[in-house]
Amino acid sequence: MHHFNLHDAAGLPRPSSGRADGFSRRALLGGVAAGFWLAATPLRPGRGAAVAATAFGDWFRLVDHMASRWQLAAGDADGMRVELRPAEAIEGPRRRILVIYPRPSSAYDVAISRILDFFTAKGINAEFTVLNFDRDDARGAAALEIAENEGYELLFSMGSESTAWLYQYYRSGELPVVSVCSKDPVSLGQMPGYDVGSGNNFAFTSLNMPIEVQLAYMIDFKPTLKNLGILVDSKNASAVRTQAKPMEAAAKARGIRPLYVAVDEPDNARAELATLLPAAVLRMRETDPGLQDSVFWITGSTAVFREMATINANADRVPVLSAVPEVVQAGSDSAVLSVGISFESNAYLAALYALRILNGDTRAGDLKVGIVSPPDIAINFMRARQIGLDVPFSFFESANYVYDNNGNPVRLGGESVPASL
Repeated sequence: MHHFNLHDAAGLPRPSSGRADGFSRRALLGGVAAGFWLAATPLRPGRGAAVAATAFGDWFRLVDHMASRWQLAAGDADGMRVELRPAEAIEGPRRRILVIYPRPSSAYDVAISRILDFFTAKGINAEFTVLNFDRDDARGAAALEIAENEGYELLFSMGSESTAWLYQYYRSGELPVVSVCSKDPVSLGQMPGYDVGSGNNFAFTSLNMPIEVQLAYMIDFKPTLKNLGILVDSKNASAVRTQAKPMEAAAKARGIRPLYVAVDEPDNARAELATLLPAAVLRMRETDPGLQDSVFWITGSTAVFREMATINANADRVPVLSAVPEVVQAGSDSAVLSVGISFESNAYLAALYALRILNGDTRAGDLKVGIVSPPDIAINFMRARQIGLDVPFSFFESANYVYDNNGNPVRLGGESVPASL
């Protein structure tokens, strides 16, 4: 396999259309064709945009270029409800959409900005209310009452926790629901399969790639892979059920030793990781003394992936990969590589589902699970250089997001970035 170490990617051609090199990957992707797959083309390279704080505490933010395009106002006295309207007048009937959050998350900042971007670009006169129910049943019930009594046409369930709550209490409800930033609904028992609709008021999208496809990419990256450290927040039930445990089983089936690195207290993740990672590295050295055939893989656990500085400081020479493309970012506090579905791509697909439902083109219950394909690939060559790692050329060729040896972006959303940025 030819490997490529990046020196100056800015002038090189853009990637081919996300092509997955390697027979194993193509075969596995073809094997999931029963599901609904969509190549989601970003409206603009939104990666790496700064996040602008708003006046709504620490739970709601927009990326900077969206903050000026929408008028924001508090919708209640406690600051847990935000009203958003287009800053410029848009013709046509106003569509009212309610977005239900369970808590703050940087992933939700990216996703809601992407959804707003989609509706702006499509010229849809939409009014959004974002409501944080804080995982409280009474608040959630109040949100549903608001939705049905104040003329809303559609709900977005933001995050796996909101989706699970709504699925439990609002399945077959009056309004359609579209999931965003949520883990795989089939693995979670919310959908019977990928080849049918829900038959109720839910339309699901998934942040998950099929585990066998994810593992196939890892084996293409490290053909002699011996040890796979799986980083997860044990309290994040959706990440455990749809990512960590299935990956553990898949690795064992391929003769790869999985090392389950689980944080037990999300608020203490930094301290736990500082102890768990060195212990995992010692175990990797038992079968891989030079750490040439071992990797760490981060699941979609916010409590874990927000601690990239701690992870890199304690991972030794072991490459850190992620299922979340946004974990690969500018600078050194980054994973080396990610193959997965970005929050932006997932939100784009969710917005497209919502528009089809609002336009009357389909019913929520008729839509199959939305899974973005091909996956987003992100590489940080600064981290690769710091640990002496060569990245296979096929990954660079297909990457949507690339950061050079100095940690600066040279490709965002598949587009070359001018050197001055």
